[in-house]
Amino acid sequence: MDVSYLSYLGGPHPQRGVGVVAPFDFALDRELWRWVPDEVSLHVTRTPYVPVEVSLDLARLVSEHETLGEAVRALGTPGPEVLAYACTSGSFVGGRAGELAMCEAMTRAGEVPSLTTSGALLEALDELGARRIALVTPYTMSVTHSLEDYLAEGGVTVLGRAFMGLTRHIWRVPYRDVVDMARHAVSGFADEVDALFISCTNLPTYDVIPQLEAELRMPVISANQVTMWAALRRLGTRAVGPYQALLDPSARPGAAPLETPPLDTPPAAGGQVPLQDSLPEALRESLQDSLQEGQPPWP
Repeated sequence: MDVSYLSYLGGPHPQRGVGVVAPFDFALDRELWRWVPDEVSLHVTRTPYVPVEVSLDLARLVSEHETLGEAVRALGTPGPEVLAYACTSGSFVGGRAGELAMCEAMTRAGEVPSLTTSGALLEALDELGARRIALVTPYTMSVTHSLEDYLAEGGVTVLGRAFMGLTRHIWRVPYRDVVDMARHAVSGFADEVDALFISCTNLPTYDVIPQLEAELRMPVISANQVTMWAALRRLGTRAVGPYQALLDPSARPGAAPLETPPLDTPPAAGGQVPLQDSLPEALRESLQDSLQEGQPPWP
């Protein structure tokens, strides 16, 4: 097989790296990648296994500074430009001071900027101007209350909540259950909350965010989303995702609607003819009538 043509392709293209430290039971690597543009690579490592179920005790164990240092050093060879600790409970269990100390410990070990999921959460809520939220978690009541305490330190009030009480296999929760819990959390508070947050980096959320934002008419953010959004922001690039308010300001409540140019818009510079000018006259008139009546020009 002749592969000489490959010498003309160049590449592979240079990659910028995000180092991710995740708990040993993290199972959603693929979901993280879905927010990442092509020019960025994720370098993922995990904390050592401990025989403890999801709880405040586990959150403390997977966030110990010695454990973080070892994980960060394991990421040193590929040379990430930013480090992200991808665990919500592990980064809120020590409160705001504990979260900041984790970032400092990771930065010392890796000598690059560092962030955590819980720190990214507060950053995302600031970006959205959200101070009153609804909350969905897969956790027990005690872990959920700890998250609420952390949010309160950041000036955020939780008005509605729904939690699942799980202590294992959180990544197996189906999307329909996430949607049902979201509806329950905002029930009675839809006109009062500024956003909905879905916690836990092991809870699948990527595909439900646009659906929930359209249904609930508010920004919906999740643990994995805010982690990738904040990490990529530090690289000077953007997370990718379909119609998600955190990633796309035009999708946020109150954003100015996109203006559709009239069908008689003159040709653009360079001589390009608008698509409608190439249509038959009868079809062009039908399209114009549909738009004027506010109806989509398709069945």
